Amino acid sequence: MPSLWMLFASFAFAAMGAGVKLASEFYTTSELLFYRGLIGAVILFALVRHRGGTFRTTFPKEHLFRSAVGVTSLWLWFFAIGKLPLATAMTLNYMAPIWMAAGLFVAGWWSRTSTVEWPLVLAVGASFFGVTLVLQPAVESNQWLGGLAGVCSSVISAMAYMQVRKLGQMGEPEYRVVFYFSLTTMLAGLAGVLAGDGQATGMPFHGHTTGSALLLLGIGAAALMAQMAMTRAYRVGKVLVVANLQYTGIVFSSLWGLALWGDRFNWTVWVGIGVILASGIAATFYNTRKTARGAALEKTDPIASEL
Repeated sequence: MPSLWMLFASFAFAAMGAGVKLASEFYTTSELLFYRGLIGAVILFALVRHRGGTFRTTFPKEHLFRSAVGVTSLWLWFFAIGKLPLATAMTLNYMAPIWMAAGLFVAGWWSRTSTVEWPLVLAVGASFFGVTLVLQPAVESNQWLGGLAGVCSSVISAMAYMQVRKLGQMGEPEYRVVFYFSLTTMLAGLAGVLAGDGQATGMPFHGHTTGSALLLLGIGAAALMAQMAMTRAYRVGKVLVVANLQYTGIVFSSLWGLALWGDRFNWTVWVGIGVILASGIAATFYNTRKTARGAALEKTDPIASEL
């Protein structure tokens, strides 16, 4: 059953990505951020109030840093989704565990507290080779900006995940982390729209059609269901197994891209995706082993760590 929860979460996250790509034809990246944050904040506020929870925190600085890093990563990822094939953007985003493993390796090497783990070094090095293969078509078609945004998003996403872990170890409940992240996402999106990332007609927001409004609701609902399913998977399943199953999101994204946009890749891209996937699984293994059988992950529900 934990495996099924994780598979559903990966499917829902891929569906959210597909919704973002479809909605990018109607809205700017900042608008998508605003609506994503608004829907999440409203739903979570209602749920927490209904259960008698509180949003009062003693760690405002930590929340501010986590939210700022997460919003930056999310903006870059949404931008990359709008510019690249969905599977490519999703694959680049799933590089976050690789960056985390690289950070752990560098920190251990610098402090001389750990020996060189050559399988980890190989996994990190192979991932960069995979990125060059995956991004080759994007560079050739002058979509390099989207590719760069996707890579930067994964790097910053790793920083956000580490901050989520820290908040969890400090005893902060996951719903509070998610709420402040959603609230910051909404405010950052609004600021972006008002700063000029909107229509050229002088109106800050684009108008809605029935289809575009449904897309926005679908994005919010898919993200919420994915986070809840992922949380459930980590609570009842083995951390290493569940963490590796998240990479099925690449497969689901490929299927969404094929069904909706007819995305087709040459063999070099598929090899690159495979290399990144294998490297990510290896990096996840070492990340989990470094945290005392995943204790930190079990204390911090992944519902708080979308980005």
